[in-house]
Amino acid sequence: MNMSKKEYAEYVKSHEPHSPLIKNFIKAFLFGGIICTLGQGFIFLYSYLGAQSQDAATLASLSLILISILLTGFGLYDKIAKHAGAGTLVPIMGFANSIASESIEFKTEGYILGVGAKMFTLAGPVIVYGTFASVIYGVIYWALR
Repeated sequence: MNMSKKEYAEYVKSHEPHSPLIKNFIKAFLFGGIICTLGQGFIFLYSYLGAQSQDAATLASLSLILISILLTGFGLYDKIAKHAGAGTLVPIMGFANSIASESIEFKTEGYILGVGAKMFTLAGPVIVYGTFASVIYGVIYWALR
């Protein structure tokens, strides 16, 4: 079968699945908004219980991370993400999901060489960059004081 590039492009376009962009945008917006509203609800809850505003924000972040890890562990996060799309990529929950997913995937290789080593496959570069950037920032801050 000999096809030109143009014919091949038309063939591929005619067989690719249709993506409902507007519907996907709305779902991502709604699910992302629900996650952010949940986080704000945790801040209000922890503030009501007596935590200072900075501590309440930290506790809210930890609560969202815990929820993300539990949902990942029970296999529910991927089912939610299937419908919510990019809405589940809210940074704190998406990052926790990526680390937990790697850990679960490699648990059969043991806790040290499996979970311990592989959970940072995706998160490692982010953690290294964050640590390096904070050291550079700290040195600049120290030098300017």
